[in-house]
Amino acid sequence: QVQLVESGGGLVQPGGSLKLSCQASGFTLSAYGMAWGRQAPGKGIDWVALINDRGDRPAYSEPVKGRFTISKDTTKNTLFLQMDNLRPEDTAKYFCAKYPGTYAGGHYDARGQGTQVTVSS
Repeated sequence: QVQLVESGGGLVQPGGSLKLSCQASGFTLSAYGMAWGRQAPGKGIDWVALINDRGDRPAYSEPVKGRFTISKDTTKNTLFLQMDNLRPEDTAKYFCAKYPGTYAGGHYDARGQGTQVTVSS
């Protein structure tokens, strides 16, 4: 069955970096659109980065553009989110999601449990 397991979260100081990983199993990562979302307590989901099946069309929300990079390693069937120049407002639980088609559009059909990212001095 489809499974997504995130890792790499933690506590980091403002201006620091983290790299999140999403290990996918039960499907081939290179055939589907994927996304990273985040959710802070009491707030809705913020979709920060999307990527298509081939991994050549990433897209980012305005708050993270220029700081975050989404990528796929198809040899490891793993999705990544490189986060640089982190800010306190990036604090949230981050999760990865799989979409039923080749682009990350519409509603996802699977998501992981998430990994906590806390940006604080």
